[in-house]
Amino acid sequence: MSTSPDEFDQIVDSPFDDALSQRYLVYALSTITARSLPDVRDGLKPVHRRLLWGMRLLKLDPAAGYKKCARVVGDVMGKYHPHGDQSIYDAMVRLAQPFSLRYPLVDGQGNFGNVDGDNAAAMRYTEARLTAAAYELMAGLDEGTVDFRPTYNSEEEEPEVFPGLFPNLLANGASGIAVGMATSIPPHNAAEVIDAAIHLIDDPGAEPSALMDFVSGPDFPTGGVIVDSAESIANAYATGRGSFRVRAEWATEDQGRGTWTAVVTQIPFQVPKSKLIEQIAALIADKKLPILADVRDESDAEIRIVIEPRSRSVDPQMLMESLFRMTDLEVKVSLNLNVLDAHHTPRVMSLKEVLSAWLGHQFEVLVRRSQHRIAKIDDRVELLEGYLIAYLNLDRVIEIIRHEDEPKPIMMAEFALSDRQAEAILNMRLRSLRKLEEMQIRSEREALEKERDELAKLVESRARQRTRLKRDLAMLRDRYGPDTDLGRRRTRVEEAGPAIEIPLEAMIEREPVTIIMSQRGWVRAMKGHVDLANPEAMKFKEGDGPAFAFHAQTTDKILLAAPNGRFYTLAADRLPGGRGFGEPVRLMVDIEGEGNIVALFPAAAGAKLLLASSDGRGFVTSAAGAIAETRKGKQVVNLRQGARLAVVRQIGPDDDYVAAIGENRKMVVFPLTELPEMNRGQGVQLQRYRDGGLADATTFLFAEGLSWGMGGASGRTRTEGDLSAWRTARGAAGRMPPVGFPRDNRF
Repeated sequence: MSTSPDEFDQIVDSPFDDALSQRYLVYALSTITARSLPDVRDGLKPVHRRLLWGMRLLKLDPAAGYKKCARVVGDVMGKYHPHGDQSIYDAMVRLAQPFSLRYPLVDGQGNFGNVDGDNAAAMRYTEARLTAAAYELMAGLDEGTVDFRPTYNSEEEEPEVFPGLFPNLLANGASGIAVGMATSIPPHNAAEVIDAAIHLIDDPGAEPSALMDFVSGPDFPTGGVIVDSAESIANAYATGRGSFRVRAEWATEDQGRGTWTAVVTQIPFQVPKSKLIEQIAALIADKKLPILADVRDESDAEIRIVIEPRSRSVDPQMLMESLFRMTDLEVKVSLNLNVLDAHHTPRVMSLKEVLSAWLGHQFEVLVRRSQHRIAKIDDRVELLEGYLIAYLNLDRVIEIIRHEDEPKPIMMAEFALSDRQAEAILNMRLRSLRKLEEMQIRSEREALEKERDELAKLVESRARQRTRLKRDLAMLRDRYGPDTDLGRRRTRVEEAGPAIEIPLEAMIEREPVTIIMSQRGWVRAMKGHVDLANPEAMKFKEGDGPAFAFHAQTTDKILLAAPNGRFYTLAADRLPGGRGFGEPVRLMVDIEGEGNIVALFPAAAGAKLLLASSDGRGFVTSAAGAIAETRKGKQVVNLRQGARLAVVRQIGPDDDYVAAIGENRKMVVFPLTELPEMNRGQGVQLQRYRDGGLADATTFLFAEGLSWGMGGASGRTRTEGDLSAWRTARGAAGRMPPVGFPRDNRF
């Protein structure tokens, strides 16, 4: 292979990052302007516009017969859209799906998929034609209303945008991902959009909030309920960015004898029904929602999902609220009004800006249509005047045509005709001579001139244009009004009430467990309330022994107190099972530092705790306030230098006094009311020490006295009924405890 000497002179050295960025920018702009973002004027991306244009040229209007989709896709791919046939067919399928588009633009015959998420049949099996909405979107294409551009191979022409009055961008919505930007526009009710547009014609300076009197929110083809507040919806439309919470429509059905089921009749937009059923069934299989018993799909042409509760006592609202949180029965639909404006510049618009841009396009279409009609009228009037001259001089015209070799220039000179007039007269058929009556010609010319005057006034007067556009929009609204099947609003807008607090019992099946923790921090949960005296249950690794053991329920939150004053929370249902020795608790929560666990116990509802540090300071707190939401735990007790958390005791419901004993074996008793209740802090001094610190503290009912174990295997206890000798003010040094008090200084 030979090369010319100067061939390599055309190679230009360029930095790789410059070359890459330039090429990527070209690709990015192509994706943004010619693929992913819709045009604000007709709401279509190029592939959809080319599909509809190709179907129009195939004369697939709503009254015509269907044609194979493969024929349409082939035409569109060959003439207008040189991309993959499957991507073109997928776009066409979406235009035909009544559950994807609020107002379908393609009328499909055959299997075009379903709300379960099943795919459409192959294009060789399906047939299609245009819908009335698509024809209204293209109305005026033959009347000079929009510019045409050459197709990719310059063999044909295609419209740059559609001129029709149908508000497709908002009515059908759009979604797309470009490079560095995306768009997400939910569908709306056409009648509401038209009402807002008419209001904007009357008052172009209207506040964005005024449009919310007409547009109440998206109107999804699959129905559902929008549960956002009016303020949230208005703010989304004012900025062009936001989201809407969409829930399924449901109701309870009485099954007799006090039993009931919840029946879902509408599901959120673009949620496949089969996936939704799978999600609910997985909750039942994984026991993540014990109040839910069963789910059945009884849908036919209409959606009907039956949800059965575990028992008749379950609150329907609580069950559905749980399902809304855990499944796609509630989804967020985003709003990102990112569109191409009339100059093909992408930008995020508010609802008012979108409507204003669309109305601006409609005014331009109205003027261009009028100017196109005026030009047609001028052409026709010119011919009519030529016909009138021919009629008035019919014999002379016939004589010229019969006797002259070149009659055209002679007629033009003799009767002052234009070239077009003379050509039209020469091309007349003989049979039309009988129709060339003067009255007919004059009446047609007068009618056309009157129409031209009206059109000229329309072109020059903005007020006339506003009146005409309002009249056209009102006629369109009649076809898509709220009293028509297609125009009736499907999605309710109803602000949700305050969030229902879902009890833990609804999410976790309540079962008895026995929780055991060893001295080395290995924890396990055995099924059932086992006998803690059973040596089989209390097996530990060699060199390890029991530290905490108690009965609980799987719905309990287990509080763990560390020596540094931090509290950690374990879920009883998440603890490792009773087989083996369990797992180290430090794998479940991030306990800081070393040292033994101070306390492990279930957080009872409404319970109060007595907390005290080794330096004798303490306070009262609630068990609920000590529950931590994360693995890091929650600092409850602020300790002074060298101190540690020494006492965590649950306060009895009738307890009214506190007893504290120091390492110096001196005890004080004082009223519980002298301790402050705090969520976090150091607390106040319980007892004063000359040396050492606090050994133990507890609460009790003063009238019943203080009891302690005698030790040994007998299990006997001793009670000191009269504690007046130790009763003193909080912070006193105290005196030696009653005779027989345990030597380890523990209550």
